[in-house]
Amino acid sequence: MSDSPGNHPSISTATPVTDADRAWTFEAVHSVSRTFTLTIELLEEPVDAWVCTGYLLCRIADTVEDDPTIPPRERARLLELYDDVLDPDHPATVDTFLGEVDPHRPAEPNADWQVVGDTERVVRVFASLDDDVQAAMRSVVREMATGMAGFLRDHADEGGLRLRTIDELEEYCWYVAGTVGKLLSNLFRVYGAEETDSEDARQFALLLQLVNIAKDVRDDYETENNVYLPGELLEAEGIDHDAVADPSATDSVARVVSRITDRATSYADGARRYLRTLPEDEVGILAGMGMPYLLAIATIRELNERAHEAVTSIDAVKMSREEVELLYAEMTGEVSHEKIDRLADAVRERPYTNPER
Repeated sequence: MSDSPGNHPSISTATPVTDADRAWTFEAVHSVSRTFTLTIELLEEPVDAWVCTGYLLCRIADTVEDDPTIPPRERARLLELYDDVLDPDHPATVDTFLGEVDPHRPAEPNADWQVVGDTERVVRVFASLDDDVQAAMRSVVREMATGMAGFLRDHADEGGLRLRTIDELEEYCWYVAGTVGKLLSNLFRVYGAEETDSEDARQFALLLQLVNIAKDVRDDYETENNVYLPGELLEAEGIDHDAVADPSATDSVARVVSRITDRATSYADGARRYLRTLPEDEVGILAGMGMPYLLAIATIRELNERAHEAVTSIDAVKMSREEVELLYAEMTGEVSHEKIDRLADAVRERPYTNPER
């Protein structure tokens, strides 16, 4: 790792990276995602720092993509500009990106938008990493940004995303979650982990993201004007995307949520195969990836019992804080593949409790 910002045109005039900058990346991840923070905390040096930086690069794109106050085509343009910034052969700079984004920034930015405002700092830390670490991140973040932009352009006339088919849903899941998983796998491979099967890695990402889509149906509609439930499944129930907000259609929408939950469940075996390729004793990699897997399995349990609540209420379907903390404690100890299998079997049936009770 170098203190120099490198020769990337985006940061050619940046000041050297400091320990404070690197420490800030951990603080920033914690401010925008307590769930992903659990993964970071289970990793060890230097992988934890790499993952922090990569996640923030992804989060910048995700924040722009999610903001319903920015017209879809404008969001797409900004994401394509962000892609240019990450292209070492393109003259676009971070200052250019921030200048274009600034008119859209909220007057009182939340944690996500504060990270966007600190894009120069994120890119500066990124550019201080070794070339192979940068390469492991760059192409994936660019794939995410341009993929998101494509979806925004395709659905620009609808105001928000209204996905039409299961295939389109899973393609979208790849750009917003599969790419993050690919970035992590790339970084693990730089550290020395074995190559993972791309299809199993895809299924790991689909498990996690489809669970998020199923549990956040109301939240996505209310806060982002997005409906990720495929139109073809809604039509089979005799309803359309706007029925998400219609109390008379709750039963029908809940059945679609259950179908998405079932589809997520169908990817659990592939996700487990992906985890089995990860080493048990390398800088917390298995624990870091095992934690979101267990959270997804446990959330499926909740969705199977409470699909209606996902339709009617924001942030209603989730595990208890106690269960999350107990699972996290299990992951901070010695972690083996056998242990993850045992914990998955436990949370699949009922909320996890302290085994000493």
